[in-house]
Amino acid sequence: MNVSFPFEHVRVVLSRPSHPGNIGAAARAMKTMGLSRLWLVSPSAFPNPVAEARAHGAADVLATAQKVDTLQEALAGTVFSAALTARRRDLSLPRADPRAAAAELVAWGGQGEVALVFGNETSGLTNQELALCARPVTIPANPAYSSLNLGAAVQLMCYELRLAATRPNGPAAFPEAPPNLATHDEIEGFFEHLESSIVASGFLDAAQPRRLMAKLRRLFGRTRLEKEEIAILRGILASFKDNLPR
Repeated sequence: MNVSFPFEHVRVVLSRPSHPGNIGAAARAMKTMGLSRLWLVSPSAFPNPVAEARAHGAADVLATAQKVDTLQEALAGTVFSAALTARRRDLSLPRADPRAAAAELVAWGGQGEVALVFGNETSGLTNQELALCARPVTIPANPAYSSLNLGAAVQLMCYELRLAATRPNGPAAFPEAPPNLATHDEIEGFFEHLESSIVASGFLDAAQPRRLMAKLRRLFGRTRLEKEEIAILRGILASFKDNLPR
């Protein structure tokens, strides 16, 4: 089957993995579905011979894995990210199931790099990490026993992504993403600008921020901002700063 979807646009990101065997299992799961770009955020032990043993033929995926200190670094330059979470989170964006999330990844992946993000085996993603991602994803497991091994979760999501990309008509079967999407870095730069501006105006008390920024992230997260829109928003913020009473 001819696959036109650019799988090289997909990053699989493991945040703070604690067991090197799971890193190897994730690499093997990726390679079976045609994915090769693995990013590791502060792994507890990598490189590691246990990871290499569990990779079982996917040593090339481990060899090219990118190791970074923060999820911000792992998402730099991406235009869309889907984050796996099993828990209900207050103020999170609308959730998707794996199949719907895969469709979104295929749609956005034609415009730039996208990321599949997985959290630590024990604690999952923090609220702060989840806030950096565009779409929370929950696997509809047995509610009486919803614990899923990290390698198994990666395998399931990579399968759904490949299925979405290889359906009849391929990526054209899903809504086309708009061109000139803002990258993760540009969106985060806007949020930093927004926060500093509303602190300077007195609207936000930095000592007692409550959850205002989380609510604003959810508001803007309902749409995928374009580069020009980010420029407009930051221009408005800059104009406010220039006109504040002195």
